[in-house]
Amino acid sequence: MTSPPEATAFRPVVDCVVVGGGPVGLLTAIFLGQAGLRVTVVERWPQRYPLPRACTIDHEALRVLQAAGLMAEHAGLFEASQGDRGGYEFRNGEGDLLQAIDWNRTAESGWANTNGFHQPDLEAVLEELATATPGVSVHRGWTFQAMAQHHEEVTVELAPTHQPAEVVRVRSRWLVGADGANSSVRFRLGIGVGDSGFEADWLVVDYRPLVEEKWSAFVTQYCDPAQPATAVNSGPGRRRFEFMRRADMTVEELGRDSTAWRLMAPWGVTPDTARLERHAVYTFRGRWAHAWNRGNVFLAGDAAHLMPPFLGQGLCSGIRDARALAWRLAMVHRGLAAPAVLDTYGPERTGHVREIIDEAVAAGRVICELDVDRAAARDTEMTQRSHDPDAGTREPPHPRLGEPSLTLASGGAEGRLSPQGRIRNADCVGLFDDIVGGGGWQLISIVGDPTELLSAEGHSWFRRIGGVVADVSGAGPIQDLDGAYERWFTAHGCEAFLARPDFYVFAAGEHTDIPRFVSQLRGALQPDSAEGTS
Repeated sequence: MTSPPEATAFRPVVDCVVVGGGPVGLLTAIFLGQAGLRVTVVERWPQRYPLPRACTIDHEALRVLQAAGLMAEHAGLFEASQGDRGGYEFRNGEGDLLQAIDWNRTAESGWANTNGFHQPDLEAVLEELATATPGVSVHRGWTFQAMAQHHEEVTVELAPTHQPAEVVRVRSRWLVGADGANSSVRFRLGIGVGDSGFEADWLVVDYRPLVEEKWSAFVTQYCDPAQPATAVNSGPGRRRFEFMRRADMTVEELGRDSTAWRLMAPWGVTPDTARLERHAVYTFRGRWAHAWNRGNVFLAGDAAHLMPPFLGQGLCSGIRDARALAWRLAMVHRGLAAPAVLDTYGPERTGHVREIIDEAVAAGRVICELDVDRAAARDTEMTQRSHDPDAGTREPPHPRLGEPSLTLASGGAEGRLSPQGRIRNADCVGLFDDIVGGGGWQLISIVGDPTELLSAEGHSWFRRIGGVVADVSGAGPIQDLDGAYERWFTAHGCEAFLARPDFYVFAAGEHTDIPRFVSQLRGALQPDSAEGTS
């Protein structure tokens, strides 16, 4: 339940305390609660933030939300990328097209590559789902003050935000700091941050059009040395502009609503055609925590990483963190994995997010170029590149997991995203995770039934950890309706894969390798377990 500070009764002992009640903290709590853990979420603000922040979300993040049970009733919160020239385009200062990238298609996770959304609506649904999840309690208006680790327990000190002397202590096995860029948890842990060296002030303006607007792309980057700008669809019925601060403008001037209207006017966005919802100045940076945990305390979301928004991957990365950490904590809690499994969380996520930060920074340096001559050379290069037939279908960044990772070396597919396609199973048609199961491990072959190669004991163990098995060859009841699995297996030159609960491939290879996959997985999760799972 969600309670005001004066009415809150904390459970004195829980399995996990989550500091931060934003999307990442709430999603982490939902997954842990669904796995049977007792979870306390504390958020220092008494009310949800009513204005948008993140406004785009990718296919992988939607698949994670699907796993949480959110998409069945709330898919309408998200608006898929559309536009005549694809999802993403670059234009010069005169508005001429430099390059267009077509992201208007379903990605390997079964959802559209890029989607717009209104963050307050998503947060409301996540909080509703969290409070309805058995074992999860959400406490608003409470601030994290301190913690102490001893043995395998964390003692957390909390207090009402406006009554800091009224301290409450909660004992927990784990603590997750999802408390934003200025994370108090990270500060208490003494963890430093790395810095990409990129920094720029931008005005972010959210508005609701009062007249119909026609845009040729979902996201447009205006690479104008006189005024770099971004226009983006920010969810059903909403749009966003972002404008870089030039040296001849102060932060104070940039933050005025009159400045917002002046900068949007060239696109016909005026007080007569739009209703301003929010305008704020942000400093875009690329940063990452040097470590993602100390003992039983972990970081997630902006507490662990910050990135410029040019690829729309900030919140998406936080959602990945939530899934990657929650399945590990849940398996350790239930005795299905050794605590050492938690050691791979930070390295995997650091390597993954660092690559995205580097790409976002590189995109930012292209967009933020203010030198007229260098901008002209950039425009010429981009125009020439646009003639490459493959340029228009360039994929968004798809990094593999960092190392060391909980994967099995198997030809390069390991540590990369596994597919989800539309299937038919008997009379049911829909996405694989909804029909067969997407909450745990997936063992899928395009050659035949994986269970025919597994021993009874091996199959039983795999099911015990939440594994599902499927044959998508078409010989059995499951039909690969759109060829999504066939394309993925062809692209990776394999016949079978074993994917983790966060949808990353543990191992891939020949159909006959399946017993080895399961045996190696059991050894990785439970090093002291008995042999003979194949």
